[in-house]
Amino acid sequence: MTIEWHYTAEAHLGILSVSGYLGQDAVRRFDGAVGWVVARGTGPVVVDLTQLRSWSAEGQLAIVHAAQRLAVGGRELELAAIPADGSLVPAGDGPPVRVHSDLAAALAAHGVRREDVEEGQTWRTDGWRG
Repeated sequence: MTIEWHYTAEAHLGILSVSGYLGQDAVRRFDGAVGWVVARGTGPVVVDLTQLRSWSAEGQLAIVHAAQRLAVGGRELELAAIPADGSLVPAGDGPPVRVHSDLAAALAAHGVRREDVEEGQTWRTDGWRG
């Protein structure tokens, strides 16, 4: 199993939505999505996990690695709607990762309502069904 992703670059915020299962087989694809994010946006990045079924330890470490990559450019990574199993990204030497209950809460933390989010520039995998 792998993941599908959709990235929207807003004026000062990026939203990376991920669906599927973020396990060992999907880490490389997730890293590629983060590459798009690094190259094509500014400001903090909310990784929306609403459609993610689950993640493995390798998937969680991919999140930590993504936070480190973004931090190099002065950007923060935040999570919205972590998988229902309740597991969290492991603590480590990386930057802190803020966790929100859902995408609406993440956007509200930035003073944005979901209905006010305009479709900025977007990129996605061919299989995205958002």
